[in-house]
Amino acid sequence: MASDESVPPGAVQLSLLQGFPAKARPSGPPLAAHLPVARVLVETPLPHLDRPFDYSVPAELDEAAQAGVRVKVSFNGQDLSGFIIERTAESDAGHTLVPLQKVVSPVVVLTPAVRDLVSAVAARYAGTVSDVLRVAVPPRMARLEKDFLSPPAAEPAAPDPLADAGAVIGQEVNSGTEAQWAGYRNGPAFVRHLRDGGSPRAVVSPLQGFGPAAWPHLIATAVAAVRASGRGAVVVVPDYRDLDQLEKALLAVLPADDIARLTADDGPTPRYRNFLRLLAGSARVAIGTRSAAFAPVRNLGLVACWDDGDDLHIEQRAPYAHTRDVLLLRADQEGTACLMAGHSRSTELQRLVEAGWAMPVEADRAFARLTVPRVLNTADSFEQERDPLALVARLPGAAWRAAKEGLERGPVLVQVARAGYAPSLVCETCREPARCQACQGPLALAGASGSSAIPQCRWCSTPAPEWQCAHCTGRKLRKGATGVLRTAEELGRAFPGKAVITSSGGNVKAGVGSAKALVVATVGAEPVAEGGYAAALLLDGDSLLRRENLRAGEDTVRRWFNAAALVRPASEGGLVVITATESVAVGALLRWDPAGYARRELELRMELQLPPAVRIASVTGPRAAVVHFSGTVERELATAGVALRTAGPAPLVLTGPAAGGAGSAGDDARTLLFFAYGQAAAVTRVLRATKAAAAAKRSTEPVQVRLDGVDVL
Repeated sequence: MASDESVPPGAVQLSLLQGFPAKARPSGPPLAAHLPVARVLVETPLPHLDRPFDYSVPAELDEAAQAGVRVKVSFNGQDLSGFIIERTAESDAGHTLVPLQKVVSPVVVLTPAVRDLVSAVAARYAGTVSDVLRVAVPPRMARLEKDFLSPPAAEPAAPDPLADAGAVIGQEVNSGTEAQWAGYRNGPAFVRHLRDGGSPRAVVSPLQGFGPAAWPHLIATAVAAVRASGRGAVVVVPDYRDLDQLEKALLAVLPADDIARLTADDGPTPRYRNFLRLLAGSARVAIGTRSAAFAPVRNLGLVACWDDGDDLHIEQRAPYAHTRDVLLLRADQEGTACLMAGHSRSTELQRLVEAGWAMPVEADRAFARLTVPRVLNTADSFEQERDPLALVARLPGAAWRAAKEGLERGPVLVQVARAGYAPSLVCETCREPARCQACQGPLALAGASGSSAIPQCRWCSTPAPEWQCAHCTGRKLRKGATGVLRTAEELGRAFPGKAVITSSGGNVKAGVGSAKALVVATVGAEPVAEGGYAAALLLDGDSLLRRENLRAGEDTVRRWFNAAALVRPASEGGLVVITATESVAVGALLRWDPAGYARRELELRMELQLPPAVRIASVTGPRAAVVHFSGTVERELATAGVALRTAGPAPLVLTGPAAGGAGSAGDDARTLLFFAYGQAAAVTRVLRATKAAAAAKRSTEPVQVRLDGVDVL
């Protein structure tokens, strides 16, 4: 082993003893007679240590030190945690091995399938295996493991909860197929294929988000079909509201003992208890948020993801893996069926459909017309003739009439873009945004306006009672945008006597009843109404579309479809009113054609060679470090005959409290690397190697390497 420049000279000899086993240890405890070498993956964030290290196995730990268990090892003078990857007979390093300190628990928490998946995810995102393991394996709860290791004598093995109920479940699946999937092309065939033990791959666009035909029941039927074939399933959703709906639908077709929830929102104890149930095989269906994609389900037959376009599917820690990609890798490695569902369709899923990897499951037009609400656009020529001020009014006449008539039949949903009351203020004289004098953050009003209302900074919360415009020295402010609280206040005055319910920020509601009320919610926080909404008003559409982001249109269309799917069918008087003027995005909602919009977006991305037509890696950090890192990567790839398209380095403009001021750039920069899918393996391999070399040498400041980030363009 070559000496590491980052290791002090006095520690070189000790570091050589880590991870390099020998034929035997001349002194110390006796070693295991069979397979005396354990390959251990040490939990460390350092990229240059992202590989297994070899340790000797003392005879006293022989029985407990199995592949997949947690262990403690001595590494460079420190006691670190790790996982045994495998046991081997010998190593070829020729150095004396350090013995394992102890086996933390004999429970095999890292199964071979999950281990392979973790390695594949780390390779795809140019990350470290340790970072992915942190997500895949939940923290240990010793008390629960004692119960897990001491099963009752009458139950030596955990049987399949549905082993004797396959025929009954199969009958329920057949009847559920007729009720749930009959209106979708390829839908019944997809479920039958699952029930017969096949592994089809589909992208489905459910029409409704409430009632017995809602998306949770479609997914539950597919899961029940897989369970009828004797296999397990993993279903991942964005948040706890979707998780509760899915669990309720699954409980209608499966035993409660067969379902295990994996989400941090439930707390560490319930999460680890359900993790152990999956390990034991007493539960075969794992549902949850991001980390559930790694659930150790036995005999896995189906992986499913709901609403893959939601940002909550992106892990917020390195290597920033996306749930969709984790499940796609798992489906490919384990040969399982795959179901990607959403009211709209992301461009990533459209690419899979056009490549033939997955088949589309879409509603017939006749069935869609009977199921979805009528959509009206206040910016079309007909409405403009009736209401000349429709383009400038925040609540045009058509929207007001829809709300009034809808309140006579049930609840009415109002979707707005911003939380708070007045999320942005501007100078009344020159219309320049009002900024905090302490940190240059945006000023806002937290509550209703009035003589006592004092603007305060959204970043540092500093009040600004004596604000003065830096451009024109004006002292009067006006509201630059309307938030959910102000919208609720104005609608309450416009419809006296009607209840107004808000859902946003820290007060997000999962559901509302069927009472006649106005439900004002920010995008993504729309509660499900019992029996569906009578009408929905989609406000601030132009503001959402004008965001400076490559996916602004795609994300806005997704949010529109998610809200519109909560409205009753047109045959029951359901009406959706949209106030945006952008024709392409609005046209997709008017025609209820999410696949057509995704197809158009993908064609544009392919023409411009932007994601997901190509893959992208962003290198962010101090300018000098970014230039050095990206230059090294380009040279290494050029030697291998791989050409990159690069953009940058460009100044990194920061926003938010950490920016130290609006539009603060500092010395940080970002370079973007574009490459084809066929070159991805070579590029990610060089990225990982360059990160490891830079971390070992410490010759430059560290940089952040992120692949396929949806927020970098």
